[in-house]
Amino acid sequence: MKRLLWLGNPLFGSIVNRLPEPREFETTVVTFHKPRILAWEDVTALAGFQPDVLVFGDNSSPPALLGLESYPCLTVFACVDSHVHSWYPLYAQAFDLCTVNLRDHLPQFLGPRLDASRVLWSPPFAWDEDEFIPAEKTLDMIFVGKDDPLLTPGRSAVLAELRRRFPGFCCATGNYRAMFPTARLVFNYSDHGDMNFRIFEALACRSCLLTPRIGHGLVDMFTHGEELFLYDPGDFEGLCALAERLLADAPLRERVAAAGQAKVDALHRARNRAAAFAAWLAGQPAPELLERRRREARAIHAQVLKPLYLHWSQALADTPLAQVYLDAARKGPR
Repeated sequence: MKRLLWLGNPLFGSIVNRLPEPREFETTVVTFHKPRILAWEDVTALAGFQPDVLVFGDNSSPPALLGLESYPCLTVFACVDSHVHSWYPLYAQAFDLCTVNLRDHLPQFLGPRLDASRVLWSPPFAWDEDEFIPAEKTLDMIFVGKDDPLLTPGRSAVLAELRRRFPGFCCATGNYRAMFPTARLVFNYSDHGDMNFRIFEALACRSCLLTPRIGHGLVDMFTHGEELFLYDPGDFEGLCALAERLLADAPLRERVAAAGQAKVDALHRARNRAAAFAAWLAGQPAPELLERRRREARAIHAQVLKPLYLHWSQALADTPLAQVYLDAARKGPR
């Protein structure tokens, strides 16, 4: 069985080991969220073995893998936050394969080294632990997440307006699995028009979800009025009217919440994403991809990694990482 090392953000990595037999990969997950810089020797030391496949889970940090163009195994970038980091499509060209959370961003990742067969749409999902916990509904509506006027000014402004309009509206942080069932409606907000995990988490907890109408395949996965409710982000009065209608119709809320949970249970849990990823990965021509990358190592360093290393050397000028990135830019492939 091939050895797969999953670094950084674990996402659904550990679930690959729980897929039905026969499995092609034995997966080891090494999680870290703070910035780290790892050469190949550091990677193998962390793993305790030399992997056949290395997946780097996007943790919104500067480039973590030095000498990536010369790694002697298949490499995969599992990208989540392309709505935040504009340099990700370029960085992806240094990997053999890439997964992307946001479907509308897929064209940005197609380039000289990644064609459509090498990029997989892998949307957000619900965790196995996201389940309905019965509770008395003491709130009309809840938002569980960050409310910071400095970091999320657009979100905070909308939340403030909703608090003024609906006395039974609450903003909170913490254990969403316990809090979602206490509200008749769960409110979701998307700061960048992205499809966030809150959609899937709320539905998995059998919540009646009120979420913005966005792209990225949302309306292909869920049906408005049947499994969730959509509002237009720029229409606050329309949002309030929809919320008022739903608060007055408990049978509708309960029917839609149950249907949303059923859809997530069937298609949109971590196990579904793990199975799709494993099947896609198993179908890739790994030896050919690896040989091609190592043959093109100099070009990958010059055109992809060197510009990124130089950028991060300047961006982190007051930190010890600056010199590491500068040295990596100068060295080139081994």
